[in-house]
Amino acid sequence: MLQVVNIHKTYEGQPLLEGVSFTVTPGETVCLLGPSGSGKSTLLRIIAGLEEAEEGRVYWEGEEITDVPPHRRRMGMVFQDYALFPHLTVAENVAFGLRMQGWSPQNQRARVREALERVRLTGFEARRVTDLSGGEQQRVALARALAPRPRVLMLDEPLGALDRALREELLEELRGILRASDVAAIYVTHDQEEAAAIADRILILHGGKIVRNGTPLEVWNDPGSLWTAQFLGVGNILFGECYPGSESPVLKTAVGQFPLLCPHCHEPGARVGAILRPSAVEEHPQGELRSRVTDVLFQREHFRVSLQNGLYVFLPRAPRIGERVTLRLKAPLQCLEGVTEM
Repeated sequence: MLQVVNIHKTYEGQPLLEGVSFTVTPGETVCLLGPSGSGKSTLLRIIAGLEEAEEGRVYWEGEEITDVPPHRRRMGMVFQDYALFPHLTVAENVAFGLRMQGWSPQNQRARVREALERVRLTGFEARRVTDLSGGEQQRVALARALAPRPRVLMLDEPLGALDRALREELLEELRGILRASDVAAIYVTHDQEEAAAIADRILILHGGKIVRNGTPLEVWNDPGSLWTAQFLGVGNILFGECYPGSESPVLKTAVGQFPLLCPHCHEPGARVGAILRPSAVEEHPQGELRSRVTDVLFQREHFRVSLQNGLYVFLPRAPRIGERVTLRLKAPLQCLEGVTEM
C-alpha cells in the first residue's frame, strides 16, 4: 500500500499543497481531480521522487521512501506528451527501463513482447515511434511504464493531447489494462468525466487540500460543498430559506418553493444551499417550476434547456426559444450542508 502523509509544498511563495494525505491500495486506481494549478502534477512528482516536498512523508508497505531516489522507487510514469525517445524503435523504447535495471537481453525481449501485447501493439516492435499516431505513441508510453512491473503506475493527464473520440477509446482500453495489471495507479486529470470513467476512488484537490474523497458515485451524489458541486457541474445551485413542511422540509427560493431532501437540523428560516439536478425534472402542467426558454443545446441523449430564471434542465424534446415550459420535480432538492453564498 502507498501512503502519502501530510505533504506541504509552496510555489512562488504561495501555498500549493497543505497537508495532503491519502492511501492507494494494490490494484486500486485513485484519480487526483482538480482545476489547473491545484497541485495535482506537483503531488505526483513528489510521490515519484522527482520533486521534494517541504514537509511530509511517502511510504510503501510501511517503509518510508521519502528520500529514496526516483529510480529505486519502482514507480512507472506516463505523461501527456508521451516522453518517448524519437531515435529509438518501439521495442527499444519499451525496453529502456528494463535495460537500466540490468535485465538480460533475453528477459528484455520476453517482457517487451508481453507489454506490447497488453497494449495491443504486437508487431510494432521495429517501428519508429515518430511514425505512430498519437494514440499508438501513448500505448507505447504505457507499455514502457508497465514493462518493469512497477509497484505504482502514475499517469499525468495521459489522454490530454488526444481528440475526443480517441480519448474515449483509449480510456476504455486503459481501464481494462489497469484492471488486468492489478497495479496501484494514480491518475491525474482535470476532466470530471474522465475521472469518473477510470477511477475506483476520486480525490478532489482545491485550495491545497483534498476537499472530497470517495467513489465516483459517492462524489457525484454528495459533492459535500458548494465549490465541489460547481466544479463537478452536478446541476443548479439554489439558495433559499428552509422551513418545516408536512412531509419534508421546504426550500423557498427566488424561482419557486421546492421540497428539500435534508438530513441536517436547521432552524426555521435558515439560509440553505441545495442542488436542483437538471435531470430531476419533467414537463407537467401542474409543475411548480415555470419559466421561458432562452437557449437549447443538443447533448446526445437529451437537450440542455436554459431558462429565463437562470436555471438549466435536461429534456427529451427541444422546446422553442421563448416558449414557456412548466416543470415538475421528480426528486427533492438536495441540501448542501455548511454552504454559504459566494
